[in-house]
Amino acid sequence: MKKFMNTAETMVAESVEGFVRAHEAFVVFGPERKCIRRRHLTLGKVALISGGGAGHEPMHIGFVGHGMLDAACVGHIFTSPTPSQIITAIEEADTGAGCLLVVKNYDGDLMNFEMAIEMAGDHHSLDMVVVSDDIETSRTGEGRGRRGVAGTLIVEKILGAAAERGMPLAELKQLGEGLNTRIRSMGVALNGGTVPQTERMTFALGPDEMEMGVGIHGEPGHARQPFTTSDAIIGHLCETIAGDIAAAPGTKALLFVNGLGGTPPAELYLSYNSARRFIEEKAIPVERSLVGTYVTSLDMQGLSVTLALLTDEEIVLWDAPVATAALHWGGIP
Repeated sequence: MKKFMNTAETMVAESVEGFVRAHEAFVVFGPERKCIRRRHLTLGKVALISGGGAGHEPMHIGFVGHGMLDAACVGHIFTSPTPSQIITAIEEADTGAGCLLVVKNYDGDLMNFEMAIEMAGDHHSLDMVVVSDDIETSRTGEGRGRRGVAGTLIVEKILGAAAERGMPLAELKQLGEGLNTRIRSMGVALNGGTVPQTERMTFALGPDEMEMGVGIHGEPGHARQPFTTSDAIIGHLCETIAGDIAAAPGTKALLFVNGLGGTPPAELYLSYNSARRFIEEKAIPVERSLVGTYVTSLDMQGLSVTLALLTDEEIVLWDAPVATAALHWGGIP
């Protein structure tokens, strides 16, 4: 295994330090480097906080800044941040209006964020939104239901814009929970990710195989299938997603094709082209789009397709200005 690193043990800390130094216009470290927060906080605004294991970059630290998150915590690779880290983020980001924690639906994340709320709740107004957009785990009936994957970006962007407009904590939670019911994702991989500590791939595939229904922590999917054309692969993802979400007449969609770490942009755009054609054949108008590598699983060669059904007001919030390391539009320096 060849990677640009010094040691596996120091890789995450060195990477996060490099991120902060590269994007110091947007972010700073919190105390003892337990979290990363916005350089310029807004007094009286509900703070949005998230986090997760390393290996998913640019999620979540790349979403810290105006119009998205106020703070994020990074754990070890594929490992939730600790309650201590999350409490530090709460203390750093809360400017008086409380904090909403955006949490992906994984056991470790839920346990540690819930513990942090219990420990810090006497001194801060806190609540939580759980994102669960991955249809694969709902199909298998495993664990707590659908995992939180690439749809987390959409929730964080729309909630971040609403918080910038002064929406109070209870309404932000309601908005986030409503959004979560209308976002679905599914992923596919051509190989596993390589974990630095073990120097092994999370799963191995033959030259003519692909893994359908993968997660973002190196989990294999529900089926190992023969490799085929992009149209056939994307068609299967979109057919499964469209069959799991009810699109009423007049529904407007955001279509998001996300690279899992090792897929070139040309292949992502080709896949988006297939996905858009398929979704529009289902009479679902695609009003907004996002294509790129945002929610990763180390260097996994794969992608996910996310479909979000949005109201007119949610589309306005998606379009609202944002200034983070990973997403930046709307004229903010």
